[in-house]
Amino acid sequence: MSVNGPVIHSPDPEQSAGRTVSFLKVAVPPTLVFLLIILIWYGMTFLVLEPDRRFLLPPPHDIVQEGILDVEILAEIGGGLYRTTSVSLLGLAIAFALGFSMALVMSQAKWIERSLYPWAVVCQTVPILALVPLLGFWFGFGLMSRVIVCVIIALFPIVINSLTGLQSVEPKLHDLLTLHKANRWTRAFRLQVPAARPLIFTGLRTSAGLSVIGAIVGDFFFGRGKPGLGILLDRYSRRLQSEELLAAVIAACLLGVVVFWIFGLIGRRAVGHWDPSWADERQR
Repeated sequence: MSVNGPVIHSPDPEQSAGRTVSFLKVAVPPTLVFLLIILIWYGMTFLVLEPDRRFLLPPPHDIVQEGILDVEILAEIGGGLYRTTSVSLLGLAIAFALGFSMALVMSQAKWIERSLYPWAVVCQTVPILALVPLLGFWFGFGLMSRVIVCVIIALFPIVINSLTGLQSVEPKLHDLLTLHKANRWTRAFRLQVPAARPLIFTGLRTSAGLSVIGAIVGDFFFGRGKPGLGILLDRYSRRLQSEELLAAVIAACLLGVVVFWIFGLIGRRAVGHWDPSWADERQR
């Protein structure tokens, strides 16, 4: 410390430069791909499509002008985005609670796994588009049916990843708890669950994107109540509103990316400090 007051440490130039380089490594590649997509998009619109068919793929600036900058359309898409997000997050929460519970119970005994695992596979292989009308007849065409669609679509990745993680603990660690006379549930929550966290978050991140798809699919086919993104997509396609349709598609894609990214960030914060597969991308 100086006699005149505390010493003020200036930022380390090498550390600042390292952060800048790391940021550029993460930001530049997807930005270049985005610019390439926009370039190809313009080429398809103006060089491939005839002028009377350009409504099939309007240029990006028309989508921005008519589908995003239009206050009425923006409010409509924003409301649909909010409702779709609510349904997808609720369905994901239920799918996680149900899927993790199934995996935890199945990890305790082989006969339980043999009894429940085939039904988890059924959820993955069921033709959801054929099931949607039945769900509407059974549970109505409101929130409950939409949430059930999300749960069915998002359940399997959580079950299979959680079960794999719970069963992947080294036998030596099980032997150590056996020496300490740990009971079944102490073994599960003190050993298996912590060891399974990387795969649990992998399944949760995968299911987060699938739950968004489930919310849009359910909304699209039920087609009743306040419109989510699915109803808006159907409405714009029927009216041949290409700019509004593509704006809604972009909103749906961004929702899926944001949800996937958020759960990836949560996973890195939870397990990335000791699991290399969840390390921050900037450190790779």
